[in-house]
Amino acid sequence: MSRKALFSYANKKMKIEVWSDTICPFCYIGKRKLEKALAKFGHQDEIVVLWKSFQLNPNIPKDLPKSTNMIAYLAASKSWSIEESKAAHKHVAEMAAKEGLNYDFDNAIVANSMDANRFIHLAQRFGVQNEAEELLFKAYFTEGKDIADLETLVQIGGELKIEADVVREAMNSDAFQHAVNQDIQEAQAIGVRGVPFFVFDRKFAISGAQADAVFDDTLKSAFESWKGEEQTFISPENQGDACSVDGDC
Repeated sequence: MSRKALFSYANKKMKIEVWSDTICPFCYIGKRKLEKALAKFGHQDEIVVLWKSFQLNPNIPKDLPKSTNMIAYLAASKSWSIEESKAAHKHVAEMAAKEGLNYDFDNAIVANSMDANRFIHLAQRFGVQNEAEELLFKAYFTEGKDIADLETLVQIGGELKIEADVVREAMNSDAFQHAVNQDIQEAQAIGVRGVPFFVFDRKFAISGAQADAVFDDTLKSAFESWKGEEQTFISPENQGDACSVDGDC
């Protein structure tokens, strides 16, 4: 799907924009919560979800050894013991399990997420952005794959019916770098301090992976507003489980 076609398509539907990072554990959880709300709501044909880029830790070196484990990396970066890091990851894994997700932090590979974010914009061109987001989350949190590795992205591209040459050409250039930067700047402009951050029709927002009822109620209010009277942007009153720009998850 071309950018022009996607824009026209999105304008005929209520937009839900999600600022997210592929290395954010709460973003995958938040994705499931949004999907549950949409499934219960029953107006999916009138709603489009657009994924926006965010980088929690842009300073992660791109040449990290592939043996760099997430538990050890977090322990070192936070000056925690391995036991403290394991306990924190276990808590998040238990939260994910409640949403039907299997997080394997023991085998997860720490990765700079810039290329994964660029890949999501490439996938948007082909109309498979949501599918790309899902596969990247699964690769990172469940399958122990290096999402900063070109071959991993080529493989995921293949699952999405994006030709390998197209993925290689995009990832070996600075393609979509500007789009990623624009998303990040936009997030800063509207006051996003952590992800996931959900914006419904540019009027309502949810910060973090909050309770299911918050997604249900916000979706209902946003949709009714989209169908009726205009409203000003309503900032979220509460902060759910999220990863902050300071690196806290």
